Amino acid sequence: MKEKPGGGPAGFFEAEAAGLRWLAVDGGAACVSVLDVRTGRIEIERLTEAPASAAAAEEFGRALAVTHAAGAEAFGSGPTGGPGVAFIGRQELPLGSYSSWGAFYADLRLLPYSRAAHRIGNLSDAGLRSVEKVCERLHAGEFDDGRPPARIHGDLWAGNLLFTPTGAVMIDPAAHGGHGETDLAMLALFGAPHLRRIQQAYAEAASLDSGWPDRIALHQLHPLLVHAVTHGASYGSHAAEHCELALAGR
Repeated sequence: MKEKPGGGPAGFFEAEAAGLRWLAVDGGAACVSVLDVRTGRIEIERLTEAPASAAAAEEFGRALAVTHAAGAEAFGSGPTGGPGVAFIGRQELPLGSYSSWGAFYADLRLLPYSRAAHRIGNLSDAGLRSVEKVCERLHAGEFDDGRPPARIHGDLWAGNLLFTPTGAVMIDPAAHGGHGETDLAMLALFGAPHLRRIQQAYAEAASLDSGWPDRIALHQLHPLLVHAVTHGASYGSHAAEHCELALAGR
């Protein structure tokens, strides 16, 4: 059982439970099972961890493509049956309904967190301007690829992917309708085990074009800005550097 001191924000654990259930699609990536959820607490199955293997990583990459392909109502929409609010870590995660990924990513993922980081001094004036330049290009549709909204985990760093004797299992989602490459980029940001095997298996299963690695920096901007708000100015500097990579098309 997990509990948050003080009960947490309204809908905190309900959002987690809804996300886990929404992500648990047939043939998709495994998610930890929700046993019970109520205000201020959630009960999930206990997992036994095991060493990560290349075979399990490849299986996870293929299964994650199936999860993403299950889709979402719109870019920015939350899980079906959810409380209408979402969180990434302890921060609120804005939800909405967008027909294009670029506008959604700019309005609900980059601008809110970059402005918050700037207000508290963790993102420089120049860094904020760089984020805004990226957002202009996102709004112009330069990064839209015609793919429909994917059913993504939304906070898929290595600590939220546990390897067990039966394979990889996802925990603690910030689930919403987004772009599948966002989950791949999050895995790369903090170094998931057998990352290349996951990426290659996913890219093949999801039929990604050969240029997808060039977009990793763009998709890592959101988690870097989230960390800039909560973990300090070094993440703001990293975000500004990633903006330059994104603007250069690298």
